[in-house]
Amino acid sequence: MSTPSGGAGNGDPRFRLSVYQNEFLPEGGTEVHAVVTVSAEGTGNEARHGRSPSDTPPGAVVIMIDCSGSMNYPATKLQAARQATAAAIDTVRDGVAFAVVAGTHEAREIYPGSGRMAVADEHTRAAAKHALRRLHADGGTAIGTWLKLAKQLLTPYGSAVRHAILLTDGKNEHEDPATLQATLEECQGWFTCDCRGIGTDWEVSELRRVAGALLGSVDIVADPAGLQADFEEVMARTMAKEVPDVYLRVWTPKFARLVYVKQVAPTIEDLTDRRIDVDPRNGDYPTGSWGDEERDYHICVQVPAQGVNDELAAARVSLVTAGPDGSPQVLTRGLVRAVWTDDLELSTRMNSQVVRYTGEAEIAEAIQQGIQAKGNGDFEEATAKLGRAVQLVHAAGNTEKKLLLDKVVEIIDPANGTVRLRTDVSREDDMTLDVASTRTVHRRPHSGPGAGRGPR
Repeated sequence: MSTPSGGAGNGDPRFRLSVYQNEFLPEGGTEVHAVVTVSAEGTGNEARHGRSPSDTPPGAVVIMIDCSGSMNYPATKLQAARQATAAAIDTVRDGVAFAVVAGTHEAREIYPGSGRMAVADEHTRAAAKHALRRLHADGGTAIGTWLKLAKQLLTPYGSAVRHAILLTDGKNEHEDPATLQATLEECQGWFTCDCRGIGTDWEVSELRRVAGALLGSVDIVADPAGLQADFEEVMARTMAKEVPDVYLRVWTPKFARLVYVKQVAPTIEDLTDRRIDVDPRNGDYPTGSWGDEERDYHICVQVPAQGVNDELAAARVSLVTAGPDGSPQVLTRGLVRAVWTDDLELSTRMNSQVVRYTGEAEIAEAIQQGIQAKGNGDFEEATAKLGRAVQLVHAAGNTEKKLLLDKVVEIIDPANGTVRLRTDVSREDDMTLDVASTRTVHRRPHSGPGAGRGPR
């Protein structure tokens, strides 16, 4: 097992990194796969027990509420948004900066106003909840405008955990896709954003794009009655984040090529194009802020083929953040190896973690393509893609996704992916399946022969 590196002091966060792979390649083999598991502990509320308030890392959060005209239909949506925002405000811990933004085709600060943030205490929380009475539904939807204001408010808190929650009930109709994309690129690295869609008139792919760019989550709250519990959970999770701006740094040797870096748990997110070059051999990939949690990353590297029994360091993986003086601080590190062999049994042994997450990515793609084809009226393509998803989840024993698929298709032969589209499917069922397509569950690999596990 990897030993913790960094933050060894009393009450400081501890990070661990383990590499899971089959390092053995056949003669002529050039592609190396590894799943890197990173775990953190001692970062959450429990770690603050007995610590003075000055020791608590500062945080800043902006809540963005859709107040477009459609939030009046039904009126329970806006009422639920007020109640949920009030509950989220109650969850903001003392000393954290916060603000509330009303989003339409413009962005308005509901609280505290004047382009600033309030510092949470019993008085500011009460004032913010009182200000929620000013939320009213009227106007259009321009999500990029809301995000720009959030960035403006969060920018002064560069050393803090910076977070946003975005709620909408509709499509980004008052802003073209190119403008939203430019805004997302402008906001990347400044804050994390969890997105929630209320009702069923919004687009999963649109909110997934926002959440993906800003390293947050996306989920559906079809029934407004469920919004308060969801907001409380999201804010509680935000308050537990205490280590901001953490990066996965990957070193590769000369002549090697890093094919991709993907987060694969708790959600699938391709980080490959998010690389920040440190030097020709090292690149940083953003992972956002951390609390007490585990995440998995799938790394693929192409290396030059070597001779039998030769060994090569295919990649070195580190977790880094800014130290007190601003210089990079290595929290933990691990090694991805490549060893060439003429032993067929060794070179063909599949690592369970790599196989599992490769399958999860294929499942997500098949589901998303199937739902999109169905929405476009291409029912033949939808049947084929969703049938393939059923076949994959059946082979993987993924009961959660199989239950969701069963609401959208009639499963006739799961082993062969034979399905029939159901005719009585609600839009909520389609959207719930789409949202869940990229969600995965971290499972510790079994130990023993064939596990391909090793501390690095």
